[in-house]
Amino acid sequence: MTVETGAPQANQAHEFPDNPWPALWALVVGFFMILVDVSIVSIATPALMEGFHTGIEPVLWVTSAYLLAYAVPLLITGRFGDRFGPKRLYLLGLAIFTAASLACGLAPSIGWLIGARVVQGLGASMMTPQTMAVITRTFPPQRRGSAMALWGATAGVAFLVGPLLGGLLLDSLGWEWIFFINVPVGIIGFIAAARLVPSLERHAHAMDWVGVVLSAVGLFLVIFGLQEGEGRDWGQIVGPITIPVLIGIGLLVLVGFIAWQARGPKEPLVPLGLFRDRNFSLSNLAITTMGLSVTAMMFPLLVWLQSVRGYSPTEAALLMAPQAIASIALARPVGQLVDRIHPRTLPTVGLAGFAVTLFVLSRLMTPDSSIVAVCVAMTFIGVTGAFIWGPLATTANRNLPIQLAGAGAGIYNTTRQVGSVIGSAAIAALMSARIASHLGPQAAESFGSGEGSAAGGPAALPPAIAEALSSAFAESLLLPAAVLVIGALAALALEQMRHQGRPGA
Repeated sequence: MTVETGAPQANQAHEFPDNPWPALWALVVGFFMILVDVSIVSIATPALMEGFHTGIEPVLWVTSAYLLAYAVPLLITGRFGDRFGPKRLYLLGLAIFTAASLACGLAPSIGWLIGARVVQGLGASMMTPQTMAVITRTFPPQRRGSAMALWGATAGVAFLVGPLLGGLLLDSLGWEWIFFINVPVGIIGFIAAARLVPSLERHAHAMDWVGVVLSAVGLFLVIFGLQEGEGRDWGQIVGPITIPVLIGIGLLVLVGFIAWQARGPKEPLVPLGLFRDRNFSLSNLAITTMGLSVTAMMFPLLVWLQSVRGYSPTEAALLMAPQAIASIALARPVGQLVDRIHPRTLPTVGLAGFAVTLFVLSRLMTPDSSIVAVCVAMTFIGVTGAFIWGPLATTANRNLPIQLAGAGAGIYNTTRQVGSVIGSAAIAALMSARIASHLGPQAAESFGSGEGSAAGGPAALPPAIAEALSSAFAESLLLPAAVLVIGALAALALEQMRHQGRPGA
């Protein structure tokens, strides 16, 4: 089947199933699980260091290896979903992810655990684009708002539930269970998806193998450089190769990839014509700022709650529970609004409101501020998130042709994940700089090595130190707030959907 790679056109001849909701609910189980695994391990760092008798650098790679293996193949796996069928690729990815989770829990060494996490990330990368592709191919445009609202609420809640679930499992059962918990969930999700997700039409695309290699190499070098930059002080890796040089090489490879996509293959891995759709381009920019900000805001908040306010990991994560509750409660009404109002309204309000919320939180991050006020402010993260995740995903994919649903989903999820990696690297560098500014370079090195991150509370810290740390963490929170303003401006430029405003829509 030959497809056009120019500007996307709506596929009105495509037949949609009468009731696609059971399939979506089945996919949400696996999607939620893999997103939880992005954040659940971060709270287990001290337990893994103790369990494997190792330093912080190998343990940090337990998370970095997963993110790297998850983010790099997303463009490719999205395209594979178009070619081999989203159901088939989703089930294969879920099986790999579930088996790798068992291997993680049984890991006898830190090297084994890192290797299993790489396999886990590869499984996750096969699953994620298929969830959005199935929505695009089973829900008609005028009904996608509610479906994408559920998808978006799942993404938002998963980022918040990860630390909470991780804290509860660590305190009660041990680090192994943050991986073992995936096994029964994965089996249930596999059975549900096998029974409920339809086998959709496959599109016989010619694979762009040059594009596959260029995208994988470029993304790997850039993401690896960003992940390793702070830990290596942005210095040397091997010989004359430094972190900035590595990232520069990666960016050049990606420029070559874009040039190849524009002129080389008959059917490119990334059909650049998709970006002629204004809403697709702007939604990708906005979700990149969202991915960056959600990742960047979690670290200073959790560390401040534990190191300055004296809460345990579980208690700190519980304080974020109202965000998840707000996202769940608003998913349905927001989904009903998406198909009825201008697409710029909800994400613009959400992104701007998220920025304001983070600014307010930064003012509340003091050693003696009201924790009730902090909880109320954090609740608005969930409220504003409900206006962002689902509506942006709906807007990005609504105009895409059915045969390019996987490619569009792969691009969208790649930009979101790259934003998360940039957020992780940027907030680590900024926190170190702000702590060094307030307390000196030795204090920054202490926190970077994990020695200063143990919960101790105000009683364990001299008042001057607690005040200085609070100021450093609060100032760090202004970075994601500023980035969200860029996202809000992008959302403000979204245009009316093609089907909206017509009778019967």
